[in-house]
Amino acid sequence: MTPLDFSRTVLDAVRCAVDAGELRVELPEGVVVDRPGPGGCGDFATNVALRLARPAGQTPLRVAEILRSRLVTAEGIRDVVITGPGFLNIRLADRGDLTAGLVGDVLTRGTAYGHSRALDGQVVVLRVPYEVRAEVVADAVARVVATQGGRAEIEHLKPDDDQNTGVLRPVPAPEDPAPLGPDAAQWALLYPATHDRPRISADHLVQRESNPLFRVRYAHARVRALSRAAHLLGFTAEPGDTGDTGNTRNTGDTAEQTAQNTPQDTPQDTLLTALAAHPRVLTAAATHHAPDRLARHLVAVADALVPLLPAVLPLGEEKPEAAHRARLALAEAAGTVLAGGLSLLGIDAPEHL
Repeated sequence: MTPLDFSRTVLDAVRCAVDAGELRVELPEGVVVDRPGPGGCGDFATNVALRLARPAGQTPLRVAEILRSRLVTAEGIRDVVITGPGFLNIRLADRGDLTAGLVGDVLTRGTAYGHSRALDGQVVVLRVPYEVRAEVVADAVARVVATQGGRAEIEHLKPDDDQNTGVLRPVPAPEDPAPLGPDAAQWALLYPATHDRPRISADHLVQRESNPLFRVRYAHARVRALSRAAHLLGFTAEPGDTGDTGNTRNTGDTAEQTAQNTPQDTPQDTLLTALAAHPRVLTAAATHHAPDRLARHLVAVADALVPLLPAVLPLGEEKPEAAHRARLALAEAAGTVLAGGLSLLGIDAPEHL
């Protein structure tokens, strides 16, 4: 299962509660399901009870109790715990199912993973000055908007134009970024938020951890190298259980015991969280005309991916097992997200680095 699958499961629980007369609210268009925050537990958490409490005329805890009674019997869910003012924390029956579902979704959709119809049919007019950074940002925004079903039209401001509607006016670059080369120049102009002044320096070219662009491209190149090495060893990627039990959790049977336990993220957990967030990041980048959100997200994916890489291939005389195939699939899913994101930013994703 994927976070989207569980979002639908929660939405179905809301629908059933409304049909049964337990909640009197309009059905939300969607439900956000994410990793538990501080004080949470389990594999997923949602604040839907807090969102529905006021329109339902009930307390968030009461709404959470209503929804919990329906979620605990849903397929694939082991337990549901209510924490804080009314957060629903969902614990899966099989975490390997989560990994396989999400990774399989990414690998099936390829670089189209995260594309949606959030802006379906909308025409976004971007009015920009004749300035290099404005042009680069507008082009990137147009590509990201297209991933959400919209279409961007770029218009240039005239000197006497005093209209502010649809104006995209990022802080200009202090100097010509062209000497950095096409990829580093794109990154230098897109990585900072539009209200921040971009830094045009040779730091964008150095191949070390201090350079975010290098970390992203290095992580992608490492994945491609691992895929080539796995082929030579005679195995391919297959979504499934990575062989890590994930968070260290209390194994008690009661909801109170589960609620007292704070999960500790493994590298796999952190990477899965970043991959699951990718669709939301793309939508936010398109809606807010902010390609810098995508750039920073790619850095987060790369940083979460690197600790996993040493465990992908068998060591010594070890034979490839299901866990190796699953880890390779997880790594390739992350590489796919990195390649797709870099492409949207107009930056090459190298096979070798």
